[in-house]
Amino acid sequence: MQFLGIAFLGIGLWAWNEKGVLSNISSITDLGGFDPVWLFLVVGAVMFILGFAGCIGALRENTFLLKFFSVFLGIIFFLELTAGILAFVFKDWIKDQLYFFINNNIRAYRDDIDLQNLIDFTQEYWQCCGAFGADDWNLNIYFNCTDSNASRERCGVPFSCCTKDPAEDVINTQCGYDARQKPEVDQQIVIYTKGCVPQFEKWLQDNLTIVAGIFIGIALLQVIVVFFVMSYAEEQE
Repeated sequence: MQFLGIAFLGIGLWAWNEKGVLSNISSITDLGGFDPVWLFLVVGAVMFILGFAGCIGALRENTFLLKFFSVFLGIIFFLELTAGILAFVFKDWIKDQLYFFINNNIRAYRDDIDLQNLIDFTQEYWQCCGAFGADDWNLNIYFNCTDSNASRERCGVPFSCCTKDPAEDVINTQCGYDARQKPEVDQQIVIYTKGCVPQFEKWLQDNLTIVAGIFIGIALLQVIVVFFVMSYAEEQE
């Protein structure tokens, strides 16, 4: 696991180096939206810590590392459980935060290529546009419909909002130009008009059993691992 963690950390640091972040650490806070590189760094760090503590602790029969592994994994389990309960109890608040998060990243769409690719992938995968609809793209300085906007993308949407023609092999990156200037009936022909938040909710409801099963399975596995590692550590003392 620690080697996979190192790989994730390496990818994250390489991505930051390509964007010049490592040579200018202060630029980390310059991006207005979410930097996907953080996912690689956080996941990589957690995997490395767990892998190192578990592997070295077992090989060396080091009770401190084994207990550290158990406590660290237990904290992760507790955080997952807490997040699940809060998400169920405060569903409306979570929806509002998700709406705010997506719109904040819409504003920063052109600021970071990784964020741009993440948004494009999300909109293409969920067949959605914006948080609650295509008009959310009015928040972006390049896509808003104000008279002062001289961009060719004015009153449009990114190409990832466009409905796909199976017969087309080449992606038309200009398909979203002027899309929001058209009547709503015509918009539904050329772009996705449903927001990503409602589409995600629909997907979650349709796959609730599978998603719940996966989370319960992961939680049970974590509990079992913590139990056996703690038992093994006590035997070594």
